[in-house]
Amino acid sequence: MSWLQAIVLGLVQGLTEFLPISSSGHIRIVSTLFFGNDAGASFTAVIQLGTELAVLIYFARDIGNFIGAWFRGLFSKAARATEDYRMAWYVIIGSIPISVLGFLFKDEIRSSLRNLWITATMLIVFGLLLGLADHFAQHIRTKLQLKDAVGMGLAQALALVPGVSRSGGTLTAGLFLGLDRASAARYSFLLALPAVFGAGIFSIPDVLERAEPNAASVPQMIVATIVSFVVGYATIAWLLRYVSKHSYSVFVWYRLLLGMVLMGLLSMGLINAT
Repeated sequence: MSWLQAIVLGLVQGLTEFLPISSSGHIRIVSTLFFGNDAGASFTAVIQLGTELAVLIYFARDIGNFIGAWFRGLFSKAARATEDYRMAWYVIIGSIPISVLGFLFKDEIRSSLRNLWITATMLIVFGLLLGLADHFAQHIRTKLQLKDAVGMGLAQALALVPGVSRSGGTLTAGLFLGLDRASAARYSFLLALPAVFGAGIFSIPDVLERAEPNAASVPQMIVATIVSFVVGYATIAWLLRYVSKHSYSVFVWYRLLLGMVLMGLLSMGLINAT
């Protein structure tokens, strides 16, 4: 991997991780279109640590409150009645599906599911679902319930397939369940922390061993992760302001257009699907 590719893909990760357009799909597409290779699932997983560190810092006070309430709740009935205690459990419960499925299907995630035909199809299908949820669902609730944690957790697990979008899947589920846009986005950010940190840390040995073709060096990986952190932090702040006043329609149309363009390039043989 060249230094230019590492920096560009770190930038792409930071820009797309929190938008409902699939960061893993974009890394796969940009890497193939402009650099002629697949950066690999391990590279993608590790540089996501940068964007999740951005979430950790941006929501540091909230996360600290959740963790504190959870530990107090082990011994205090009063603590178990707080919203922070429930939110801590909602993040834990919502993280279970992607953790289990990610472990069971790790080989497929790193190989067959990275086919660009699958990515293009998922961009279109889940773009349409996001559009339906954004347009027809009631966006009235601000407080999460157990059903939201389960539904959004299951949706997050679908993002193991590039093109689905972790944030897009969770946001779609949250909107269908009746949450308003800002509340669904906030929980989506927090829900990613356990799973993405786990996947990133689990993939570090593969990066150190350079087990995948076109693997990045350790310095390249560090720089790409730093770039994704800086850009990701700015993206969080922008997106939370944006969704408080706008719909997700621009992202829906972008997904549909990108999916169709990708299918066209694949059909003409201009890029390889694998």
